[in-house]
Amino acid sequence: MAINSSAVLVELNISVWPASKIDREVTDQINSQAGAVRDATQTKKNLFAGTSLRKNIERYAAKVRLYHNQHTLPWADKGERLLPTKLFMDYKQQMNRYETEFNDLCNQFFDNYADLVQEAQANLNKLFDANDYPPLEDVKLKFGFRRTVKPVPASGDFRLDVPAEDMDELRSEFEMQQQEKLAEAVREPWERLHAQLVSISEKFTDADDDTKKRYHDSFITNPLELCSLLSKLNITNDPKLEEARRQLEITMTGANLESLKEDADARSELKSKVDAILGKFDW
Repeated sequence: MAINSSAVLVELNISVWPASKIDREVTDQINSQAGAVRDATQTKKNLFAGTSLRKNIERYAAKVRLYHNQHTLPWADKGERLLPTKLFMDYKQQMNRYETEFNDLCNQFFDNYADLVQEAQANLNKLFDANDYPPLEDVKLKFGFRRTVKPVPASGDFRLDVPAEDMDELRSEFEMQQQEKLAEAVREPWERLHAQLVSISEKFTDADDDTKKRYHDSFITNPLELCSLLSKLNITNDPKLEEARRQLEITMTGANLESLKEDADARSELKSKVDAILGKFDW
């Protein structure tokens, strides 16, 4: 199944300096006091304990990686993921914004680096070691935001000077690998949808506890957002996936949060609809 026209390969690499260091002296002391062997424990220092500028970058990078993974599908074991062309422009614009904000956070950290090292001396006290802090120019190299986009390769792209029978074997192996990757990619939307349905159903599983559970707007908005995303992640235009997605979308669009909070019958009805979707398809 050719997907060259319905998806591209994207790779995202974000690097953030962990700014941590194993304190071997303290580690040896703790192990010795415990009568343990030298490699029993390790004491790791947070070089910027008590401050948040570097940690803010780390949290932001995690947010970007989450967006990247949510809007793409698995492809290679590491690195490259499949991005549907239906999502390409939204993905590109959002990533541009993320990269700008990431660089702004990094520059804020760089501008305050000297002051942060001084604060670290006070915050770490006897754990502070000036040798743990590289020059600023070296620190800047420890942060990065890189992404690449390229087409999904086709078996016809081989340009190797090998005998015809070897070329046929290479092409056959390539196509088999492509099919395996594609199978994994098309399976993930089903898994996301299944997980969402199960989560909703389990919310109402124990009727005796329903009155004790809290229902937030996200109980309805999260499934609807997933349904919207799945309509674009369906790169093979699988009619069954579209039907299952659409049924959940209709179910949650018709749900009323206040009724679910107050009315056990409303909860039971919604659970029945969700369970019907779970029972209809081969997950």
